Amino acid sequence: MELVIRNAEDTDWATIAEFNRALAAETEDKALDWETLAGGVRKVLADDGKGRYFVAETGGRIVGMTMVTYEWSDWRDGWIWWIQSVYVSPDSRGCGAFGRLYRHVLANAREAGVGTVRLYVLGSNTRARAIYEKLGMHETGYAVLETATATD
Repeated sequence: MELVIRNAEDTDWATIAEFNRALAAETEDKALDWETLAGGVRKVLADDGKGRYFVAETGGRIVGMTMVTYEWSDWRDGWIWWIQSVYVSPDSRGCGAFGRLYRHVLANAREAGVGTVRLYVLGSNTRARAIYEKLGMHETGYAVLETATATD
């Protein structure tokens, strides 16, 4: 399978949103609100300051995606990129799509002078974790905690 890795375009929003919906259902058994999700995806595609999507494509069909968001580190006096929204369609898993996306993110990060690339993975997602570790990522010792501030 020949893969093309490219920056996502505005016209990719529906596929990206659908992949995000599938990701939430598969990994966290969550049903995301379509209007909220579609709006969030469109806003990222319209504003590089919010993040960037990259897609893996074969034969004109998107088969994988990831998004990068940014964190400023005063300790490092530099940017940290966070890989998020990692998804490869079930029929394309095992073909190296995420590996290619990951290497593309790293190349873009190096070109931008970014010193660290991170991601978080759900503790129960052992398959994804094994792939990330095989690609050279390692646990940092940090745990991610959160508090929701918006009410539904």
